Amino acid sequence: GGRGVRRCRDPPGVSHVPALSSAPQVRRCSAPPQPVIAAKEPFPVELKAGKKYAWCACGHSKSQPFCDGTHKKAAPGISPLRFTPEEDRTAWLCGCKRTRSPPYCDGTH
Repeated sequence: GGRGVRRCRDPPGVSHVPALSSAPQVRRCSAPPQPVIAAKEPFPVELKAGKKYAWCACGHSKSQPFCDGTHKKAAPGISPLRFTPEEDRTAWLCGCKRTRSPPYCDGTH
């Protein structure tokens, strides 16, 4: 079914009337942009203490799991999550972009 799908609706009291011009009409939805799934499994990465990272939150980056700036055009409403680890460690960074504990995988995939 259509569970989880947000549909655009006309505001109350407004009916959708076709435009008289021949220009194509674009209806914009106020729903926030949703990330795309970059991978259905987490990315194991070696994080270095004190190094600044930017985890891709939109799913469009070609440098997964890190941001490459693609969100600026592909998903302008989504920004990367910037973080700096306090210690060197191996971490499993979320690839499905649905984690409740970003940037780390929580098994949601």
